[in-house]
Amino acid sequence: MKNDFDPSEITIRLETKDDYPVVENMIREAFWNVNVPGASEHYLAHLLRDDETFIPELDFVAEIDGKIVGSIMYVRAKLIAEDGTIKNCISFGPLSVHPDYQRRGIGKALIEHSFEKAKEMGAAIVVILGHPSNYVARGFVNCIRKNVCFDDGYFCSALLVKELVPNSLDGRRYRYEESPVFNLDEKEIEEFDKKFPKKEKKVLPGQEEFFINSHSVVHL
Repeated sequence: MKNDFDPSEITIRLETKDDYPVVENMIREAFWNVNVPGASEHYLAHLLRDDETFIPELDFVAEIDGKIVGSIMYVRAKLIAEDGTIKNCISFGPLSVHPDYQRRGIGKALIEHSFEKAKEMGAAIVVILGHPSNYVARGFVNCIRKNVCFDDGYFCSALLVKELVPNSLDGRRYRYEESPVFNLDEKEIEEFDKKFPKKEKKVLPGQEEFFINSHSVVHL
């Protein structure tokens, strides 16, 4: 088993326009056949940068020896209480690390660095959709523990909440309204993917785990 990189070995900086092709290809490699056959996250990254909810100040890449091996991107989102009160929150995704560098502390470094920058910008709450096993060690809890739900009132297993500022949520029920940019068109994904080297789409067991987490409900 490979050891984590020493923090001094990881350079984290803002993404530049020149990085776009490298980052999109890296994201594609990181997600290919992971959650579904193929991937859509590289197309999402492509769209994010021009979206009004995108936060360029939190668009970071991680480098090892001058090579981009990881990326994290953020958007603005909303939490809406039953009385209409709105709390602003942020959401990251895709968070990606090249397959050759995964499980070695790069994703952790990107999360922690971006959390510090987000707090400096005044952000207090992060809400994401992701594998719980990947994020509970970073302080995320299931949405039901913070009374945050989806539109139709259900608490999804994969909807996770992190308070950057303790007690930012007050116990009231909030409905999570994610950025519309996440509503991707399958045909557009397929067309965009033609710009990249051809890769085989496969059905793999881990995709079922993603389906279960993203379609299951938590009850207290």
